[in-house]
Amino acid sequence: MSDSEDMPLAQRTKKLSNDVSSGSDSDVPLGKRKRLATSRKVIKDEDSGEDSEEAKPLAKRTRPAASYKEKDTSDDSGNDNYSGKSNNKNKSSPSKRSSSSLSDGDDSSDSDVPLAKKKASTKPTPAPKANGASRTKTAPKYKEESSDSDSDTPLAKKAPKKATSKSSKDVKVKREPEPKSTVKSRVKDEPETNGKAKKIKKEEPEPTRPSSKKTKKEEPETNGKPKKVKKEESEDEDENAWWKNQNENEDDTVKWNTLHHNGVYFPPDYVPHGIKMKYDGKVIKLAPEVEEVASFFAALLYTEHAENPTFQENFFRDFSKIARKAKTEPEITSFKKCDFTPMYDYFQKEKEKKKNMTKEQKLALKNEKDELDKLYGVCLLNGRKEKVGNFRIEPPGLFRGRGKHPKTGALKFRVQPEQVTLNLSKDAPVPKAPAGHKWAKIVHDDTKTWLATWKENVNDSTKYVFLAAGSSLKGQSDLKKFETARALKKEVDGIRKGYMTDLKDKKMVIRQRATAMYLIDRLALRAGNEKGEDEADTVGCCSLRYEHVTLEKPNIMHLDFLGKDSIRYEKTVEVDDQVFKNIRLFKREPAQEGDDLFDRLKTSDLNKHLQNLMPGLTAKVFRTFNASFTFQDQLQKLTPKDGNVAEKLLAYNRANREVAVLCNHQRAVSKGHAASMEKIEDKIRAFKYQKWKTKLCILNLEPKLKKRRPELLEPESDMEDEWIDEHEAQLIEKEKEKAQQKFEKENLKRAENKESKLPVSELKEWLKEVDEHAKRLKKERKSGVVEGPKGATVEKCDAKLLSLDDKIAATRTAMIDKEENKQTALGTSKINYIDPRISAAWCQKHDVPLEKIFTKTLRDKFKWAMTVDPDWEF
Repeated sequence: MSDSEDMPLAQRTKKLSNDVSSGSDSDVPLGKRKRLATSRKVIKDEDSGEDSEEAKPLAKRTRPAASYKEKDTSDDSGNDNYSGKSNNKNKSSPSKRSSSSLSDGDDSSDSDVPLAKKKASTKPTPAPKANGASRTKTAPKYKEESSDSDSDTPLAKKAPKKATSKSSKDVKVKREPEPKSTVKSRVKDEPETNGKAKKIKKEEPEPTRPSSKKTKKEEPETNGKPKKVKKEESEDEDENAWWKNQNENEDDTVKWNTLHHNGVYFPPDYVPHGIKMKYDGKVIKLAPEVEEVASFFAALLYTEHAENPTFQENFFRDFSKIARKAKTEPEITSFKKCDFTPMYDYFQKEKEKKKNMTKEQKLALKNEKDELDKLYGVCLLNGRKEKVGNFRIEPPGLFRGRGKHPKTGALKFRVQPEQVTLNLSKDAPVPKAPAGHKWAKIVHDDTKTWLATWKENVNDSTKYVFLAAGSSLKGQSDLKKFETARALKKEVDGIRKGYMTDLKDKKMVIRQRATAMYLIDRLALRAGNEKGEDEADTVGCCSLRYEHVTLEKPNIMHLDFLGKDSIRYEKTVEVDDQVFKNIRLFKREPAQEGDDLFDRLKTSDLNKHLQNLMPGLTAKVFRTFNASFTFQDQLQKLTPKDGNVAEKLLAYNRANREVAVLCNHQRAVSKGHAASMEKIEDKIRAFKYQKWKTKLCILNLEPKLKKRRPELLEPESDMEDEWIDEHEAQLIEKEKEKAQQKFEKENLKRAENKESKLPVSELKEWLKEVDEHAKRLKKERKSGVVEGPKGATVEKCDAKLLSLDDKIAATRTAMIDKEENKQTALGTSKINYIDPRISAAWCQKHDVPLEKIFTKTLRDKFKWAMTVDPDWEF
């Protein structure tokens, strides 16, 4: 990409920094608004007068889950009601809904006015305490807003479309300005929020009930109902469509009202296999607990783990302790004298047995697994069924870790029920612990989303059992994460101007903080945390050391360090001149290797500063924002308008690859990559072989075409005689295998139906036909005449040629994609950092099947994003 516009965010750092320092707002559509990051002043839009949009019931505006607390006082506008869903008749209105954290820099715009206050400004008579209590938001207001484009209107706005034309909230206010009618209108239009609808119903006099019933007919079933009605008709609604009613989980502290589950599944006790290992050339007898640990290592024999010296050292340390405790004779004191080969051979045979299991055996295992899923894989959250994630307690084994972890090979002990704490509601029955055991604790913490927790012994880290990825709680968390990143799009211009100014601050700590923010923003670096001596030496931005950064004039910076999971981050970038000067200053003597580059900056201080700039802002939010923004930008540039699906998928993966490179999501080239590429090349040659045969068939059917269509005589590339001989031999071999498999399958069916088996003569007849085919191929090679299948015509052969050309083009595209992607992990960015609504909208807009982008598991995980409008933008 020669043009700077086509370069990903990570590669145009200088351009971006110059744009920011010069006040450019080109990177962010809403960045034109002037603001002070910490300002909280709110402008009342007295000139708005847009009854068509601003006075619409807020009950129809969609927003992610936010926190609300009850107070006795309302906000300045006198409006104590704030809901999440929006009717979007007026296409200009989304651009006017901006974050409440913006300043009052532009008096001519109503974009800085919070929705709650805008709504109040259109009413002749405010009605404080209509809900019985006003609510003060504890979550940032930007989460309710959409971006400046109409296409940015959140997905769930589509749900209440029916109510758009029937909503008469504003008309009611004008006709009946009395407080009672205002309350009445609110009951009608506002969805139930944490039991508030119940409160209204109790406080209001009898005459308001007809209004509520009328609303039931006018509003969609998911909106504006009192709690009772919702419970009665919940069976008719989609249980998992939580995103259609975001008010259901507005409170950031209380996550559920009721939680019932059956606990966790513990791995079965170890059953000794009796295979003995050798020590110093002699067979030794091991106690069951020692045999179990030896088996862990034997199963990994001849792998990279077992050949890793650190892995060996840590394993033998723990193994020898267990052996000494069991008084193994002779005493095991040397790893080199241990021979685990007999156990390894035993496990290899067991693997073969598993591969060759009968259908009945496989079905029995599947049924056993299904029974466990029914018992432990489902819970009741607020009365509705939700899937549980990994409900299985980790079995004992050898810790592997990621990258060069110093504890790799250490023994993970078996987890006992006495270590496990369960979380469920007070009214839920406590699951029975395994016989002879009891639970560590039973808690009822409705502010936590985990079902069970325990500590593992290797890293002393806490493990949790959560709901499955497709559950409502996980979905709400994902939606909230991406909405926060989307909100940063509105704030990032001001934030960038701020840290660019701070790069020259006289205080060293502020200068270091600004430089770190620059690197986190422009290079998508993680913030970084302090590490202990027994942890892998991985670093982030704040923990970079002297030796990790090398400078080269005029403004080139080389970064080389181990990031998360010990993945090497190695990149050369062009940075802003002031950033270059600052880092040179940070590296000035007496600084030396081993010293922190940002010696006056702590990660906690940086996080506090980010929170002050924008509620919810963290280094990860920057990564998510830059990943999604870059991805959408690259998609718009790379997607061919008239391309086929394969070409569009190549463009999609290339855009995803830019994000993976930006976030440093690498992977090692697989050992089988070269062989895999050869297979794809052979597949293309096989299509060419079919083309060659089809051309010969056309010439045999219509010899006169030799003069009119000389291309039929042109040879196909990469079709050497040696390869054709080998390919035809493979074709014949495959046909023989198919005949054999068909014979065996037919006899199995007959045995199940208690019928007599096919005679061997039948198989011989089939194999004879294959031999005839082989002779025919040799004859065609010699004569150059191909008769083709029965009923072959020139028209059918031409259609086949076109089909083969399409297959060759698609396979070549896939081959390019595979080669370009050999060292980049696309999954991490697609699952964790790219807003899935971008992909869903792109698929709809360009007629690409969602299955090509997201697996079924991911479609379930991101169900809330799958029905977004084709024109939706991040």
